[in-house]
Amino acid sequence: MPERLAVRKTYKLFIGGAFPRSESGRSYPVSSPSGETVNASLASRKDARDAVRAARSAFPKWAGATAYNRGQILYRIAEMIEGRREQFIAETRDAAGVDAAIDRWVWYAGWADKIAQVHGGANPVAGPYFNLSAPEPTGVVAVVAPPDSPLLGLVSVVAPAIVTGNTVVVLAAEDHPLPAITLAEVLATSDLPAGVVNILTGRPAETAPWLAAHMDVNGLDLTGATDPELATAWERDAAENLKRVLRPSPDAIDWSADPGTGRMTTFLETKTVWHPKGV
Repeated sequence: MPERLAVRKTYKLFIGGAFPRSESGRSYPVSSPSGETVNASLASRKDARDAVRAARSAFPKWAGATAYNRGQILYRIAEMIEGRREQFIAETRDAAGVDAAIDRWVWYAGWADKIAQVHGGANPVAGPYFNLSAPEPTGVVAVVAPPDSPLLGLVSVVAPAIVTGNTVVVLAAEDHPLPAITLAEVLATSDLPAGVVNILTGRPAETAPWLAAHMDVNGLDLTGATDPELATAWERDAAENLKRVLRPSPDAIDWSADPGTGRMTTFLETKTVWHPKGV
């Protein structure tokens, strides 16, 4: 019997809750931890625009959901990752990192209905008024995922952005996109509304400039930008419409450490309301 030719699997993008091919038709080979070679879609400028459009369409409903509901949905995602734990371990060869990623989802789920209490409140003012400050989501956030931690790092930048009501377009780690792709499969079958998280695979150097300059993107997380010159260029592009920008850390990030609340508050706006007390 003649030797069979291997059928190499091609993983697709995750946009608007669906798995489309890149409009460019391009893909690139990726080596899995087991040594198997598969293809990942190579996202284009058009794919980035489509992802932003999906994120913008999903934003009003997601931002308008109750904090308790968002927390429930994030917790459900953690449950589903737990159910595919062995697959994630096979893709990362890091059982401790997979467990930490599950715990990180649960941790952020618990913050959903608490962040407003910690970073909002009643302000003391002179006069017969209530003065209340409350955090609100920024909008659509573009995220360059960290290449050194393709699952725990990915969860650590996505979860804090969406738990507060933002929607995201994520550029997965170029050389290790499989955990992001598997996470997309989890999100697609969870209760997360379509478009809240959109995942693009390929070269961030090719797609990030279009997201940084996109006028319908409100925030830019450059955590995974490893080239300082590119990061500076993207930050300069983001200034065109005054995006909130999270700069890459100059030091290595310990993704297993307590994340704190900083990544949640970076992409929040504070709305202050005055109301008369009456007599």
